[in-house]
Amino acid sequence: MRPSSHRRKTRTPRRVTPPAPPPVPSPQRRRARTRRRYRPGTRALMEIRKYQKSTELLLRKLPFSRLAAEAFLVRLFEDSYLCTIHAKRVTLYVQDIQLARRIRGIFDGLG
Repeated sequence: MRPSSHRRKTRTPRRVTPPAPPPVPSPQRRRARTRRRYRPGTRALMEIRKYQKSTELLLRKLPFSRLAAEAFLVRLFEDSYLCTIHAKRVTLYVQDIQLARRIRGIFDGLG
């Protein structure tokens, strides 16, 4: 065996540069998408059309029923107190509430 006269050079691996990240636009160059501006009143008309088409409730049922019950009772007590004043009294009696309901035409339910 003969010693080799020239040696094979060991290669160092070629440096692989990572791909450059995409350029990030600067705040001056990047155009922010501006919201559409409607003339005064146009948006209101669009909302009116939208809610007239829809069938869903805009108020929750339970808060609305509480509001309706309160309005009913307040009006009943107002009328009952007028009956109390007509009887030349200051204290509200049960008979005043019954009279107010009878005059209003409410016998059993809410009607």
